[in-house]
Amino acid sequence: MQLSALLDDAMLAGGDASVTGLAIDHRKVAPGTIFGAFVGARVNGEDFIADAVKAGAIAVVARPEAKVEGAVHIADANPRRAFARIAARFFDRFPGTCVAVTGTNGKTSTVEMARQLWRMAGFHAASIGTLGITTSTESASTGLTTPDIVTFLANMAGLAAEGVTHAAFEASSHGLDQYRTEGLPVRAAAFTNLSHDHLDYHGTMEAYLAAKLRLFTDVVDPAGHAVIWRDDPAAPQVEAAAEARGATLFTVGTSGDDLRLLSRTPTQLGQSLVIAGREGERRVELPLIGAYQAANALVAAGLVIATGGDEALTLSNLARLQPVRGRLERAAISRAGAPIYVDYAHTPDGLEAALDALRPHCSGRLILVFGAGGDRDSAKRPEMGRVAAAKADVAIITDDNPRGEDPAAIRAAIAAAVPGAQVIGDRRAAIAAAIAEAGGEDIICIAGKGHEQGQIVGAGDAMRVIPFDDVAVAREEAA
Repeated sequence: MQLSALLDDAMLAGGDASVTGLAIDHRKVAPGTIFGAFVGARVNGEDFIADAVKAGAIAVVARPEAKVEGAVHIADANPRRAFARIAARFFDRFPGTCVAVTGTNGKTSTVEMARQLWRMAGFHAASIGTLGITTSTESASTGLTTPDIVTFLANMAGLAAEGVTHAAFEASSHGLDQYRTEGLPVRAAAFTNLSHDHLDYHGTMEAYLAAKLRLFTDVVDPAGHAVIWRDDPAAPQVEAAAEARGATLFTVGTSGDDLRLLSRTPTQLGQSLVIAGREGERRVELPLIGAYQAANALVAAGLVIATGGDEALTLSNLARLQPVRGRLERAAISRAGAPIYVDYAHTPDGLEAALDALRPHCSGRLILVFGAGGDRDSAKRPEMGRVAAAKADVAIITDDNPRGEDPAAIRAAIAAAVPGAQVIGDRRAAIAAAIAEAGGEDIICIAGKGHEQGQIVGAGDAMRVIPFDDVAVAREEAA
């Protein structure tokens, strides 16, 4: 593809050349590459422009003041956005129906549930997010909830080439803020909820919400739909953003206009829902526990219906949904008979939702094993401790992913809000202690890491990932 075909005429300042690819890492530049040089929180890509040109970059997308010699300078005050638009033109083949989900919690479950519902309706569908790329036949890791724009669009184009017609992806606040979800047509955007998280990056809750609102103000197709969980306090702001864009609202929840949750009754293996849709009321036996899983399922159904899915078929298929990896996943049953659940909850609201989901199924004590990640929002640590103190009968504080911080300091920040909690730094030992503590009427919840396969210790050159899987460890210790 020629460079001129990817740029607006005003962008092309001299010459034309054949483009072979795009990169935002100068080490991945090959002859014919367009290089994106962005100013980041820790690294300034402009420092590597000369190296990229030396490696064969024919054009560089950077701020107007950046120094570019030996390649076309595609100058833009917002180079991330300009690069994303160029990348979309370069790949230019995507699944016909793409939807995106944002929110603090529930993104992973919602996109995976949407994929399952499409598959059950006979479509070749995929989901992209924290769990990687998932289709009906395989799963592959991408390493991030929202990959970089080149990886994201290349993956989407690859899925289309494989015959995928429907795709759901997670749109994280970081990804939206850094223009990593741009370029492809998004027929529907969904909002799950907003709670305290990622303030180490965004600074304030207002900035955090503003990043998520970009999905509705800038990304979703103006002729598309906005599927909104109306029970969240931030829902009115999301609705206003979507309406300003021109998108059609599709609201769900106990106050939803399109899918209204009339009742929810816990059952032994899940919950019974009564849902009022546009075509009348329907009872659904959802094989997943917890109010938040019901919310995720309804948002996923909303995405499917809003993009043309049959309402009756979609709602009936909710009864066939499979659990999502690491989301209230029952890992094992202890020798004493206590069920052991693993959940990705790593925010105060997420932890509260997980414990509230398990409480109706617990006739004894609810035993919690949890921690908090290092080099991340530290303000949520005492908040998570307060949730544990209020919602769990036994709390065991352990290490999550300490990264570059002192693990003991992280544990202490949580423990200050949980009087009487046990503190066991070694995560395996903490899980073993919970299993030894539990009787047959108790339930164990291991929270924080969910599907993750490793524990991150150290930072920079000293960083290492120690193999660790909560589900596998729970099974081993329960055997």
